[in-house]
Parts: sequence; structure tokens; C-alpha cells
Amino acid sequence: MKRVDAYEKVTGKAKFADDLEFANMLYAKVLRTKYPSAKILNINVDKAWEVAGVKSVITAKDVPNNRFGVIVPDQQVFAQDRVFYIGDGIAAVAAESIEAAEKAVEHIEVEYEELPGVFDQLEARNTAPIHPEKSSNEVVHHKLRKGNVEEGFNNSDIILEREYETQFIEHAYLEPEVVIAVPYENNSLVTIYGSVQNPFACRNAVAAVLKVGYNQVRVIQNHIGGSFGGKDEVISSMAARAAVLALKTNRPVKLKNSREDSIIESYKRHPYKMKYKVGVTKEGKIKAMEIEAVADSGGYACQTPFVTWRSVVQATGPYEIPNVKTDTYGYYTNNVYTGAMRGYGSPQVIFAQESLMDELAKELGMNPLEFRLKNIFRDNSITASGQLLNNHKVSLEEVIKKASAKIDFMNKYNKYSNEQNSDKRKGIGMAVSYRGVSLGAEAVDAAGVVLSIQKDGSVYFYSGLAENGQGLKTAYTQIISEELGINIDKINFLIVDTLISPDSGSTVASRATLVGGNATIDAAKRLKKKLTEFLIEKHNLSCSELFFRDNNIYLPDGEKLISFGEAATQAYNSGVFLSTYGWYKSPQISWDEKSGQGKPYFTYVYGCQIAEVEVDTGTGEIKVLNMVAAHDVGRAINPAGVLGQIYGGIMMSLGYGIMEEVDIEEGYINNTNFDEYLIPNAKDMPNIYPIIVENPDPVGPYGAKSIGEPTLELGAAAISNAVAQAIGRRIRSLPLNLEKVLIGRSLKKGRKKK
Repeated sequence: MKRVDAYEKVTGKAKFADDLEFANMLYAKVLRTKYPSAKILNINVDKAWEVAGVKSVITAKDVPNNRFGVIVPDQQVFAQDRVFYIGDGIAAVAAESIEAAEKAVEHIEVEYEELPGVFDQLEARNTAPIHPEKSSNEVVHHKLRKGNVEEGFNNSDIILEREYETQFIEHAYLEPEVVIAVPYENNSLVTIYGSVQNPFACRNAVAAVLKVGYNQVRVIQNHIGGSFGGKDEVISSMAARAAVLALKTNRPVKLKNSREDSIIESYKRHPYKMKYKVGVTKEGKIKAMEIEAVADSGGYACQTPFVTWRSVVQATGPYEIPNVKTDTYGYYTNNVYTGAMRGYGSPQVIFAQESLMDELAKELGMNPLEFRLKNIFRDNSITASGQLLNNHKVSLEEVIKKASAKIDFMNKYNKYSNEQNSDKRKGIGMAVSYRGVSLGAEAVDAAGVVLSIQKDGSVYFYSGLAENGQGLKTAYTQIISEELGINIDKINFLIVDTLISPDSGSTVASRATLVGGNATIDAAKRLKKKLTEFLIEKHNLSCSELFFRDNNIYLPDGEKLISFGEAATQAYNSGVFLSTYGWYKSPQISWDEKSGQGKPYFTYVYGCQIAEVEVDTGTGEIKVLNMVAAHDVGRAINPAGVLGQIYGGIMMSLGYGIMEEVDIEEGYINNTNFDEYLIPNAKDMPNIYPIIVENPDPVGPYGAKSIGEPTLELGAAAISNAVAQAIGRRIRSLPLNLEKVLIGRSLKKGRKKK
């Protein structure tokens, strides 16, 4: 089935935030700090007011409540006394034109006292807190304890200790952030339009900043040009600034970031520094694993507490290990702050654990496939957190074998293990993962929808979860079509509007199809039941069930009773209310913070990706030739959408693995546009062989689970393992750039601060 939002997007009719214009609209610009760590001694805005066309200039003193944050309210709308990273805003201007706003910003005078900064998360452990009100730089520390690791190491024949490192990653969505704040519209104090990933989180933040009730802030989502987790807290900050300006001027205010603004201000994927110690028997069974993973949180806490929690759950990988000790940490630094990005704490630890699996296999003289099959989860396995996997099909062996067969893994692995004499050498590598579905113990996971049948039989639908390009509208429309037996052209999926749509939390964690899909089924079944009961009574039928399909309603014997449209008309004319809420709350889960034991997720998905590469050992160039990706999705609601997620996830993982890195030097970002921040293009893409594996889950809608994030988690690890085989040497940090391939270590670029 084609995407329901495809036509307006491919024809250019879709309205993105920057396409919107309002009468008397002003244009805003933000002044950002010159330093990543400094005191603000004085701000003088007098000269900015003198610029023709300026209507408002605001700083922290103009903001009712200058602090916000989804988890820890430590983020500043505007820096007041201190700046903590290079993207901190100091002031904002609203003017009749963007040119006037930009000119006025240049006339704002700020006096700073530059302070020493902290730019390494390990150093942050032992330095004075960058936030003066806090006792240390530690944002969070999560623990997981299972068995006795010392006993496990004593019972091991081989013990390996390795260190791995990952980098800052930019989300690289094509549409920079845009918000428009409109004051006193439709009985709300302020309405926010924009490229908003999580409308309710944005509403909550703006209401907190303005010190008003949620009913006074309305957020309406426009089409969004990419997000991948990135248009959340940064959008909340921008919306709050625009809202204050709009209320000060009593005029609509548009605030949009340039690409440079976006890269400087927006949060990134967390860089991790990880230490792994593992013990195995000579037969290849893992006996113990000890892990320390330290994340750089940057200037603010943002999503660090939850990102590192997912890491602590999944850091051992999908392997049966009786003795585990894992600690994950997040520390404040004066680098750009870090938050949610596709994968959310998994890509980092998967790169480490899957590199480690290959290193262990080599040490034992086994091939990587054989070693993994000795240790992977199967039905009724027990995870590192003590969870018994007995409520769904554990399909790791299935995805591994299907992926291996598709790419002929063993034959190629044996072939490439032989000496290769040319400069261009090939390698093949695999990576496997399991991923907890939905939010898990991070938060209560529930979602709702509003579904209404009109008197002509057409349907409109509000979801509390947002379409961010992932295909949510299409999946939900298919579910309604399936349940009510009507064509999709009769269904209109309306945009998320926080005054109408039910608060369903954030569209994150690959949760939308499962949680929101179940809510959609609930709503559709409620309305189907209402129509069934009405028709049975009206037509004096003896049956208790009717069948909805092909835009008609049938008796149990297959005879057509009435068309769906006629049934809706009769119900409406008889006073039957054909609108309802659908709601779904996920199954019970548990987590003990002290021991890291419990049932952190109610179900899991499994995947295997294999990469085949060619490395030019003379130039250092890495070319990914082929990738196969086998993912168990439970049930594919829209198979074409699943394939799209696989292709997109592999593209992003390729960038993560071999080219992408935000170049930060003592808090300053050197590559602030796509001429220097490199992302894969069409010529970089390998041949991709997707394999959709279906083992319907008892919890999911029609058995569906998740796919959005799992496709991104594995590729960098698989590519790294393939490169290691090709060059005969392990690179333990990402990205696998030319310098590392050629000389095995990162070279300092020697760039100066800008």
C-alpha cells in the first residue's frame, strides 16, 4: 500500500513549518555565546533596539521561568549567569525582517569572563562541577549486577580486556529547525506551529517556561523534514523563545535555524568510552563480563539518564552470560549537549560488544558465526537483568542463519581469511542485537487516539503520536481499514494538535506502531461494536456478530446486510454516537535500580546484519560492497515501510561507521555545515539485501513489534568487523576513517578555534 502522505510530499504540496506565513509576522534571530564555558558579566541590548524594524529584544530576565528539561530541568532558555556549551543562547531579537533581526543581533554587546572548561567525560569525574549548584559532574550512574563476576573470571580459560570509543554524531536532517509562535489564537495564549517531533513535550516545556496551564499552549505539528530523535529539546527551547517574543509583541514570530545554527545548537548522539572485560572457556562459552560505559552528556542532562539506562540493559548483547557487572555513567562537560538519536544508547554498546565477540572468536580459533551460535539467547534464556524470555519467539538463530545464507557468509569468511596480496583487500563481518521494545522502565508507556465515523461512512482520526516520516500515518490507516473493512481513501489522518489529540507521550523508542497501533485497534473495535449492536437491534437480527469488509457489512452466512456508508447514516439518524477514544497501556514491567535486575521491557526484537567491504590499504578508502539485514519485526504491517526503514537504517549506520563525526575541539565545533560534516550519498550506498522475518508477538497489533531503530544499531559494528578482517588489524574507535585504516590511530587535525 502506498503511503497516505506520499502525494502531497512528492508534489511539493506538503506544508512544512517554513512554508507558513501569518499576517504581521515577525522574524527572530538568536545571539549565541562566543565561549563554551564562561560567566556573563553584562548584556547591553541598547544598540540592538536602535536598528530599524526591531520590535523586541529579550534575554533571560524577560523569561518567566528560564529553566526546562524533560528529565532534569537544567536547560536554559537563555544563558543568564553562565554559559555551558557553544550553542547557548544569550538573547533574541524579533524584527520586521530577518535581515533586521540579524543586524540587531550583531549590535548586542556581551561582556564575558572566560572560564576553564571540561571537554572529556573521564576527566569530568575528577574536576569541579561545571554547574555550580551541583555537587559533581555526574549526571547519572546505572548499575547492573548478575551472579559473581570474580567467580566467573576464575572459571574462565581466557580473559580479554578491551577499550572502545564512539564519536559525536549530528542528526543531519535535511530540514533545519523552524517554529512559529502565534499569540492569542483560538482561545489559547500561544499556538506553536513547527517541525516538532514531540508536540506534547514541546507543549509541556513552553507551558513551564511561561508559567501557564497546558490548556493555554497549543502545539500543531507540521510536516517534518527528518528528525531521528533530534527535534525535541532543541525545538522546545526555540518554541519557548518564540513564544516569549510573540507575547511581548502581540504578533506572530517565526524563528528558524540556519544549518550552521542547527549544528551548533542542537544536541548530538552521545560519544561513549567503554571498557570491556570478558572471560570464556576454551570451548567458547562466555562465563563473565564486566563493563564500564561512560557517556559525554555535554552542557545539560537532556536525555542522558534514559539513554545510558538503555545501554546498561543491553550492554552485554544478546548472549547468555551467568555473571555480569555493568556500570554506565553520564557526565557533564562543556561540549555540545547530547540527547536522543536513532538507536538511543544501543549503537555505542553494540559496536563494542560485537567487536569484542569477533575478538573472542579469533582468540579461541573459532569463526564468528560459530562463536555467536554457542552463546546467543534462545527461547527461555535469561538476560543479564534476570528476565526470562518466555513470552515471545526468540529468533536470534533464525535471523543469523537467514542473513548468513543470503550473503554466503562462511564461504566468504574463509576465503577472505586467506592472505590477500593486493592493496585492495576484502573482508566480511557480522553483528547481532536484541532490543527492548518501546519505552520500557524509562517511563509509563501508554498512547491514545480519537476515531470518528461521519454520517456518510468516512472516517477522521487523531493520533497522540506524531508522524515524523516513519510511516505512522500509513500503518494506522491500514489498521483502521482492516478493522472497519473500508478503503483507505475513506480515512483522513489529521495532524497532531495538543488541544484535540490525546497526550500519548513522545514519538520515540520505536514505540508508535506497537503502542499506538494497539490504541487504534481498540478505538476501531469499539466503533465496530457500536455499529454491530445498533444494526442487530434495528434489523431485528438473531446473530451476535457481523463481518466488516469491502466497504460492506455482512451476516455470518456471508449475505450482505448493508453498506458501511448506509450503516453510518442510519446510526447517525438514530442518534448513535460514532466517535470514541482508543487507549492502550503496555504490559507490566519492573526494574530494581540498585541491582539492575528485573523485567525492563515486555518484549524484544532481534536482528543480524552482515557487511562485505573492500579496503584500499594504500589510500585507506573503505568501500562497503554488500550488506544483508535480517530483522524480526513480529508482523510487517506495511512491508514496503519496513524495507524503507532497513535501507535508511543501513545508510545511517554506514555514516556512523566510516565517515561521520562532529569535530569538537575544546568545546568548539569546527564542521558546521555539510561541506565538512560528511554523510553518505547515493554513491556510497552498498547493495542491500533486506530480509523481513515475522514471528508475531502476542502483545503487538496483529503481532507487530518495532523496526525503526534496530536497523541503525548494527551496521557500524558489522562494517568494523569486516574491515578488521580485511586489514588484519582491529580499530576500536569510530569512525573508521582514512588515518585509522592507514596507521591505526587517530591523527589530531590541528584545527584552530573558530
